[in-house]
Amino acid sequence: MKPIIALLFVLITLLGFAQQKPNIVVIFADDLGYGDLSCYGATKLHTPNIDRLATEGRRFTDGHSASAVCTPSRYNLITGEYAFRGDHWSPVFLNAGLIIEPDQTTIADVMKRAGYSTSIIGKWHLGFGEETPNWNGDLKPGPLELGFDYYFGVPVVNSHPPFVYVENHRVVGLVPEDPFVYDQLAKTEVFPEKRKLSDIGGADAAHALYIDREVGTKLTEKSVEWIREHKEDPFFLILSTTNIHHPFTPAPRFVGTSEAGRYGDYVHELDWMVGEVMNTLKDEGLDDNTLVIFTSDNGGMFNVGGQDAWKAGHRLNGDLLGFKFGAWEGGHRVPFIARWPGRIPADSVSDQLISNVDLLATMAALTEQSLAEDEGPDSFNVLPALTGSPQRQIRDHLILSPAKKTNLSIRKGKWMYISAQGSGGFRGKLGTDYERGGPGALLLTKHRNSDIENGRYKSEAPPAQLYDLNADLLQTKNLYNKHPKIARELKALLAEYQNAQRTAPVRNSSARIR
Repeated sequence: MKPIIALLFVLITLLGFAQQKPNIVVIFADDLGYGDLSCYGATKLHTPNIDRLATEGRRFTDGHSASAVCTPSRYNLITGEYAFRGDHWSPVFLNAGLIIEPDQTTIADVMKRAGYSTSIIGKWHLGFGEETPNWNGDLKPGPLELGFDYYFGVPVVNSHPPFVYVENHRVVGLVPEDPFVYDQLAKTEVFPEKRKLSDIGGADAAHALYIDREVGTKLTEKSVEWIREHKEDPFFLILSTTNIHHPFTPAPRFVGTSEAGRYGDYVHELDWMVGEVMNTLKDEGLDDNTLVIFTSDNGGMFNVGGQDAWKAGHRLNGDLLGFKFGAWEGGHRVPFIARWPGRIPADSVSDQLISNVDLLATMAALTEQSLAEDEGPDSFNVLPALTGSPQRQIRDHLILSPAKKTNLSIRKGKWMYISAQGSGGFRGKLGTDYERGGPGALLLTKHRNSDIENGRYKSEAPPAQLYDLNADLLQTKNLYNKHPKIARELKALLAEYQNAQRTAPVRNSSARIR
């Protein structure tokens, strides 16, 4: 009976789509950990607007970013391809050219083929230009060359220069008589964990328009404005927030509102942003016909603000081991919520394995499009996981990338294989910043892991890692030596997928559709 009910639900969903194309809003938060929302267990902060998405939609408990790093994670989302295939492991900064080829099919291309208006507002962090950006000229290729009709936002990341806004191909407020000048101190406000202010200055008028504590409000206003301008036609919007990446700069009205310091206050601003978008959809009569997906680019980061929040009792990634940049669960298991009234069952919870890399194929399925074999090669159609109740896992595996390529990992069923010691994430100086997620972090977090003692790897620790996540989600016991056959099989499978051109199911079409 259950399969019949699920089939009927999917048929009703497809009938509804045929009658009216749904709008799509993807809210892509920055550095938001698995434990950073009250609907995922947070108690030192409160997120009523995001919680409402979960009560009116579906909350996933096994959602992941395919990379634990910000730039590769965005690559995964937009291309439907694992970023490691392009050798993308780390963040890109001021002088990086666009890392996605303009002729590569993107999620925006897929939506435009279906007749959608497309926009990305917020943090870009994928580079501009063929080799390096021309900050004093046209920033192209960029988002508009990848299928987006409109872009407004922070070109790199809010912790690194340039501290300006970009709209489409140009820096906002830039004038010829006031150009950017390299190796000059920028006129921008100083905050803890805001860096490289002397890398590029000049452009005083453009810098003056970028006020750190107003970025969340500005991105929200631009999103609301764009939705209202495109309400008559189907639209696809990615709101890529700078919240909650450091520096933690919430608007003054949010300062002191949480019990987790500036970290929690920044989450509160993020929740407000979500509420403003949802209120706009409702006010414009669009919310019943809009699929809203909320997720994060990677797990919470153990930066200074994150450490302060931890000391205040907040658990960024819940009880999970690890943080941003690393292959341990805390680095990539993230909140994933979907809401679509009448299509997604309200107040439902799913344990389907799901990832941001899957959105391209899922959007193609939702808009009834076929994909060529080279389009979204690692993207699985998880629409049935959003709208139905599959009896089996749609994904039988998922490759997960930390910052270090030596630690590329694979999840298959209950097993998680990490191909080297440690998380493969960011490491600082032991004793000063708890390595920001490395073994030294356990000195503060008090997590237990069988390979680590007193903040260091044991001399007898195995060369790689194997965890049974069904029995040990917190990854306290490395089973590499206990199950050598399984470790060998997963190592071989990971190598096979690395060398393959695709991991997604074979599709019917054989030619590129553009």
